[in-house]
Amino acid sequence: MYQAESRPSSFYQADPQSRTPSISSRDLINGEYPLHSSPDGRKPRSRSRPPRLSQAQFDQGDPDAPDAAYAPDGDDFYQSTQQGSPYPPPPRSLAGQSARGASPTPILDHSHLQPGSKAALLSHERTLELYRANAKKTQDPDLQFEFAVFMIDASKTLPVPEPTPGNVMEVEKALAKREDLIKEATALLKRLADRGHPASQYFLADCYANGIGTAKGKQDFDRAFPLFVLAAKHGHPDAAYRAGTCCENGWGCRRESAKALQFYRKAAAASHPGAMYRLGIAELNGELGMSKRPREGVKWLKRSAEHATAEFPHALHELALLHERGVENVVFVDYEYAAELLAQAAELGYSPSAYRLGECYEYGKMGCPQDPALSIHYYNIAAQQNHRDACFALTAWYLVGSPGVLPQSDTEAFLWAKKAAEGGLAKAMYAVGYFLEVGIGTPPDLQEATMWYKKAAELGDRRAIQRLRGDPNTPLQHAGGPGAVLHRDRDGDSSSNSKGGKDKDCVIM
Repeated sequence: MYQAESRPSSFYQADPQSRTPSISSRDLINGEYPLHSSPDGRKPRSRSRPPRLSQAQFDQGDPDAPDAAYAPDGDDFYQSTQQGSPYPPPPRSLAGQSARGASPTPILDHSHLQPGSKAALLSHERTLELYRANAKKTQDPDLQFEFAVFMIDASKTLPVPEPTPGNVMEVEKALAKREDLIKEATALLKRLADRGHPASQYFLADCYANGIGTAKGKQDFDRAFPLFVLAAKHGHPDAAYRAGTCCENGWGCRRESAKALQFYRKAAAASHPGAMYRLGIAELNGELGMSKRPREGVKWLKRSAEHATAEFPHALHELALLHERGVENVVFVDYEYAAELLAQAAELGYSPSAYRLGECYEYGKMGCPQDPALSIHYYNIAAQQNHRDACFALTAWYLVGSPGVLPQSDTEAFLWAKKAAEGGLAKAMYAVGYFLEVGIGTPPDLQEATMWYKKAAELGDRRAIQRLRGDPNTPLQHAGGPGAVLHRDRDGDSSSNSKGGKDKDCVIM
């Protein structure tokens, strides 16, 4: 039975003369390799994108003017121009945007800007008021929809002070502002959804499904599912796919495979990569009430792979696995093509593909050469997505380093092992316990080491169980020698070199 997977970029130039043998993930804590950035590094948060506003709307945009109704009287159905994504288009420069009105002057005068050190921009509240006033006056449902999306996005980025005994009121006010923005946005989305605006129907359903605008922030599929269905009837591919997932899993409706198939096929007809992938897996495994038809399943996977996105790269990975092992009379074994598919998925940020490539370049699998630089590179991609096995692989790489590619660092090795352990990897928990007991990359702490050993033992790690059976008050005296948990040969004279030509070895036994 074929198992569907859950949900890469420049290459390092490695010097073939200085290539360091990879660390055996089995021997080393069952390890894997390192990253170049710190495991606690975070990605910058994206800024909220304001909706499009016309020149005339800005000219009329008096935030102190009396409120007007969001939705104008007239036709109760707006034909959306956004049949694809419910999200607003990429941001465009307001200064370069063509005005809907006749005035050729810039949308904003720059009187609020001052040169030099006293330069100032519109405050967040002032900007929001301008957009609110103009969105209320416009008759364009797409602009009103974009303003609602802007408010939802802004609610996520509004700063909330760190709670302290002296700022309870400030924190409550900040949270209340967030709630007010969400309430205003969902009210506007409801008006647009009632008038048949597909993008609003889908986005509001997505909010409910993610606990935005719901009681206590809980997911509410009872309200989300009917909106997914409405948007799907109006030709929204994402909504059709989400309605299919609801029917398949019984979210907000009865579990019905036949209806799920109908929605998946509707979305697949619009080339939705997620729907095509789900149909492919269903055909391969005989799911959703269908019989096994591997040939048809592979066809769907190929179509999905052709339309793969960062959100739906799964077909690329699944096809790579099929070409790695082959399917009789359907898919032939082709390691080179499988590696190419994995690289495409890794470039889209898919961590299982990046991790698999890291393994291939470490051990020379699937026809890939042993290349520490590429191995580390792909492990890094996966680890940045919190792939716990990739994080632990980096532990192994940092323990020995790679000349010209990665400097040896016990501290980084410990940090990546801890990140993998926090992700629930038992062998990483054991490694963290040992690092803390011996003092590798961190000050020795027998009490905390015992805590990690216990966590690993609870998950069935035999080495942790054995270590706990010993005298907890007798720490290990050194990292090497008979009976040692960890052995590292930095001089490259280890007699246990693998057939891959390793000149260094790191073993957590």
